[in-house]
Amino acid sequence: MKSIVLISLLLAIFACEDTKPAIDNVDFRQEMRNFVQKLSTWAKSQDPTFSIIPQNGQELITDTGAGDGEPQTDYLAAIDATGRESMFFGYYADDEQTPEEDKQHLLDLCILCEANQVEVINTDYCYTHSKMDASYALNEQYGFTSFAADHRDLNDIPNYPATPYSMNADTVRTLADARNVLYLINGDQYEDKAALITAVAKTNYDLIIMDAFHNESAFTAAEVTQLQIKANGAPRLVVAYMSIGEAEDYRYYWQSTWQNHPPVWLEPENPNWAGNYKVRYWDTDWQAIIYGNESSYLQRIINAGFDGTYLDIIDGFEYFEEL
Repeated sequence: MKSIVLISLLLAIFACEDTKPAIDNVDFRQEMRNFVQKLSTWAKSQDPTFSIIPQNGQELITDTGAGDGEPQTDYLAAIDATGRESMFFGYYADDEQTPEEDKQHLLDLCILCEANQVEVINTDYCYTHSKMDASYALNEQYGFTSFAADHRDLNDIPNYPATPYSMNADTVRTLADARNVLYLINGDQYEDKAALITAVAKTNYDLIIMDAFHNESAFTAAEVTQLQIKANGAPRLVVAYMSIGEAEDYRYYWQSTWQNHPPVWLEPENPNWAGNYKVRYWDTDWQAIIYGNESSYLQRIINAGFDGTYLDIIDGFEYFEEL
């Protein structure tokens, strides 16, 4: 009896897979470029100053994925900055220097971004003070805005340095104005939104990257306004994190029925991040969850008054290229 049940289950799984459109002829990199470009056009039609910041996946900026390739000008024109992780520290392990070959590959692409008026925001994962100092110095050398994260979970405001690197009292209206950044997307150390707002409000970071939700409760426009003022009274920028290359089962859009009856665009769970599922990001049904209508994720971010969005899993094309 158990064998019959198992066979039936396997047949059901394979039948479900067979209903998914083939991906043999999909240009995964161009589809991600298209997604970001359309998302950007839609957001900027509502607010021309709204910033679009894809994280990682810098290989999309050239036709070859290398720094000496032909720049993809439409994609570059659609983004205001590019987020990078572990350019100098933390690529393979926290608090370890990124190997020279990997560093140079990323550096070449990020330098090309800067040459095309796309700001670079790099997050290095290191906790030894000397390495944090080195991270900030290296990033400044290349004109990048940076954050030395002492926890990969991005759930704290580091105690070191005691004040933000290159702290200033200036008004920050554009990404080019920002001299430092706080990347704080995991609020699990804060009891509620008020506690998180109080902690961030006491800092003088020029740019805050944060989640649009705290324990599934969305930040309101009034709360975002509080976050947009530095402790010294000067305005700053606050942008909201949003994953577009994976679906997260703790987000408002997740439907419990997807566990047993997944939509055709939903792929397996990411083994490294529980609750995160790869998606066929070029599927219009998935894209409709992200942008283009009043109930979309991006519309909620815009309505809350955030200055931009920090797009994650841009390098989701790598998953499909490796299949």
